[in-house]
Amino acid sequence: MRKFSLILVAAALLVSGSIFANDSDIKDPQKSLATQIGEILKENQLVVDNYELTAEVLFTVNSKAEIVVISVDTGDSDLESFVKGKLNYKKVQLEEVVVGRMYRLPVRIKA
Repeated sequence: MRKFSLILVAAALLVSGSIFANDSDIKDPQKSLATQIGEILKENQLVVDNYELTAEVLFTVNSKAEIVVISVDTGDSDLESFVKGKLNYKKVQLEEVVVGRMYRLPVRIKA
């Protein structure tokens, strides 16, 4: 069984601001959130039959700074279960939590 790397396409979470600044993770909570999610999802044992798997994750962050997965839009049930299991109610570090704000994060696993 080959291991596959997980690549998060964080561009969807990036908003205005300089991504080249040294402290961009601190000033840009979306980038910080994408980085944290990338670390959470990094270790996986998913088997990719095709060249890659993709998903669009819709989530929010609750008042306890926990990720609440709303949906995982993918055609692969194993990827959906993996993402939900790893992310749902996982605590993240954010300086300012905007309760109820929805985030979309594309996820791609390549062989």
